[in-house]
Amino acid sequence: MTRRLAAVVLVALAFPASAFARGTFDPSTEFEQHEWIPIHLGPLDLSITKAVVYLFIGAALTILLGIVLMRGKALTRRLTIGEQIYEVAQTQVAEQGLPTRAIGRWFPYVASLMLFIWVVNMLGFIPLPLTGETWHGIPVWGIYAATSSLSVTLALALLTFVFTHFEGIRANGAVRYFKSWIPEVPRALLPLIVPLEILGQFMRLISLSVRLFANMLAGHMLILTFVGLIIVLGNVFLAIIAVPAATLFYLFEVIIVVSIQAFIFAALAAIYIGSAIEPEH
Repeated sequence: MTRRLAAVVLVALAFPASAFARGTFDPSTEFEQHEWIPIHLGPLDLSITKAVVYLFIGAALTILLGIVLMRGKALTRRLTIGEQIYEVAQTQVAEQGLPTRAIGRWFPYVASLMLFIWVVNMLGFIPLPLTGETWHGIPVWGIYAATSSLSVTLALALLTFVFTHFEGIRANGAVRYFKSWIPEVPRALLPLIVPLEILGQFMRLISLSVRLFANMLAGHMLILTFVGLIIVLGNVFLAIIAVPAATLFYLFEVIIVVSIQAFIFAALAAIYIGSAIEPEH
């Protein structure tokens, strides 16, 4: 069976010349943002794009999921799932990153952040007719994750960045908080160390946004590339390899990557806020 499969694949790849003439496929075009509803307030662009629509849907589903799973009197399977999500957010995210005195204030934020990112990530793997393209007047279905847009992940990271320094100043005072950025080193090294410490604070912003963006973008790009090979080469025999590979990677993304990325983002947000409340230095 293995020899037959290898023979079929070799035959399929033996005639690529005519296949390349049948068209091109660029998976990056799936992530381009076009104005669906233009909204411009001077230099400010508030236009509705595909990413914005997915964020609206994700926010609505997050609220609905919270209401469905977290509200009720009788203990049912639905409430059990809600309790498990709550427990993960409390014990593995909030309690691991936040000091005890700050859990009551910041647990709602980090828990909501984790659930929202999970919903948006998961929504990105559900085919929806929101590609902005049509085929004979029928909307084309496709997958797209709003978190594969750097502007979206950067906005989420910026929110955490602002909250981190706001809470650090509120809990310690401005002088003590910013003084905690300066480590105990010889004064001669301060001109070198202080800029690095300040840069490190802004690097948190980049690491939060780029990690989520890169993982979601790479996952979708790889799935689209697997499927796109069949279209580019115009050879259905490639489906023998491309479709199973795309399916396996799709399941890997949905089952593992989606949850891990939501957990990591929320956990790091809790750690950053917690470190600002109780600085090490």
